[in-house]
Amino acid sequence: MAYVSRLQVVSFQRHNHKPLFPPKEKTPPTYPPREPIIPTILGYINLIWFFKFYIQQHPKLIARSSMDSLVILAILTIFTSSFLVVPIVSITASCSQTPYPQVCSHYITNNLLSTLDVRDQRFAFRDLALKVTMDQAVKAHRLVSSAVNSKSLYNERAKLAWNDCLELYEDTIDKLNRSMSSNNALDAITWLSASIANQQTCQNGFNDLNIPNSHLQSSFPNFYKLSTDLPMLLSNSLAIHKESSTSSSSSSSTSSSAMHFSKQVRGRRLLLKSDAIFPAWVSASDRKLLQSSAGPKSADIVVAQDGSGNYKTITEAVAAAKKSSGSGTKRVVIYVKAGVYKENVEVKKTMKKLMFVGDGMDATIVTGNKNAQDGSTTFRSATFGVSGEGFIAQDMTFENTAGPQKHQAVALRSGADHSVFYRCSFKGYQDTLYVYSQRQFYRDCNIYGTVDFIFGDASAILQNCNIYVRKPSSNQINTVTAQSRRDPNENTGIIIHNCRITAAPDLRAVQGSFRTYLGRPWQKYSRVVIMKSNLDGLIEPQGWFPWSGSFGLDTLYYGEYMNTGAGAATGGRVKWPGFRVITSATEAGKFTVGNFLAGDAWLPGTGVPFEAGL
Repeated sequence: MAYVSRLQVVSFQRHNHKPLFPPKEKTPPTYPPREPIIPTILGYINLIWFFKFYIQQHPKLIARSSMDSLVILAILTIFTSSFLVVPIVSITASCSQTPYPQVCSHYITNNLLSTLDVRDQRFAFRDLALKVTMDQAVKAHRLVSSAVNSKSLYNERAKLAWNDCLELYEDTIDKLNRSMSSNNALDAITWLSASIANQQTCQNGFNDLNIPNSHLQSSFPNFYKLSTDLPMLLSNSLAIHKESSTSSSSSSSTSSSAMHFSKQVRGRRLLLKSDAIFPAWVSASDRKLLQSSAGPKSADIVVAQDGSGNYKTITEAVAAAKKSSGSGTKRVVIYVKAGVYKENVEVKKTMKKLMFVGDGMDATIVTGNKNAQDGSTTFRSATFGVSGEGFIAQDMTFENTAGPQKHQAVALRSGADHSVFYRCSFKGYQDTLYVYSQRQFYRDCNIYGTVDFIFGDASAILQNCNIYVRKPSSNQINTVTAQSRRDPNENTGIIIHNCRITAAPDLRAVQGSFRTYLGRPWQKYSRVVIMKSNLDGLIEPQGWFPWSGSFGLDTLYYGEYMNTGAGAATGGRVKWPGFRVITSATEAGKFTVGNFLAGDAWLPGTGVPFEAGL
């Protein structure tokens, strides 16, 4: 699909990263839960290998068409076909129910022998699809590794995009490995959703740097082919996992997830005070850290610009934390004293369970100015990027000062599963807060921006936050969100709960001169829910803005539930098929912290009551 820049559509438009291969619209697939589709795998796989080996070892014999060889080949053909017919038919039937059946059949049947381990006697279609997807991801990673050092690069800037892809494919392989070894379907769906986001982000990097698809097609044809097929293989695996988990859940009426949901939507629940503002996956010890003032007493590492700590820069502290955290089972607390830290920080996925604590919003500030206009990809423009699982930040500000004229300029990017940001501020203009992937929770935070300033493909909930819309460039329109869910089976979305959306001081005096919308669909299945929040009068009556023409308008999920304020009236809202005013507490309850982020429950205690899990 043709790439369309923001200037070709309207001046503020994000790059038109539409899905190249949108999932087919069809009835959801139905798969038997983990039933083996290859009942006699050992028998026929050995016969096939022998058949192939015989042909390879005796080409002349075959060429002479000797009677003996023909008889042997005939016997082998008849014998092996009797074993192959059932599994091949089963594979074809199962593949026909996936979003991309041709891709499914092609890769599974063509890679059947290399995919299966002859020591395993039972295979579920789900496992087979995952293994094939993994094999192709590994091949793609090898091709990207070669491309990084290739002399065929479009230009030096292209290497930046390839380096992004290298990290993203490494992460995809890690996510697929974890999905294959996990018995938790919800975790696997989260990781597969993140893998889909990785593929799109790799492509986005080339678009950010204006590197045409024709260059990839001509100079790297093998990678180009895999880069278009792998997202479809991931979508197939995700659909299979989603259906398998649904079938497994429905087959057990007493499943814990079903029981938990019924508890969440039954009636009023008490929201705890300090410790209950976090999801259930935040441990008791981490809750205590979040409740305390932290500082030197509980910190493992202290950062201070005046030399009174262990290090003067955050980057040095992160490197030291990596050495001291060991296998990532120990929580490492880094206390960053008040000051303005001008550096770009990366917390890689190998750095797990890091916690950053500052001296407060606007006291401890991490600032940078990388941006797309000056030659960065959106992914790499982040002042602070985090991928390590279990990350926590408290009482800090993350800032990108590039300004609205520089377009994409990220203050914070999080792809960290089970990450928490508490009493933090995120300041930027376009693309301020990149909720990139996996499960994230933001509480009592401030977010500032102009265009698409809360964006990405995570399962993210912002609760009790202030969302400040800033003054954009004269030719721009403000959009609060740009969620990028590209597959209907992804468990992702941006949920804004009990927040306030209002004008920042620089916009307030002139807000009548600029239009502000709640969001627009970056991808076809974009999902945003705003509930029990206060929407100020700067929100346009239509509420939401299209991306490009009718793209995604019938497949997105945009919901509003029990909002208040001058901009909350829904009478003038868009009439898109995908927009809905939510009136059911049960429907809204799907997007609470307990359900949407898969928390088991809030810990008991006293605090503020809320209804129906809301």
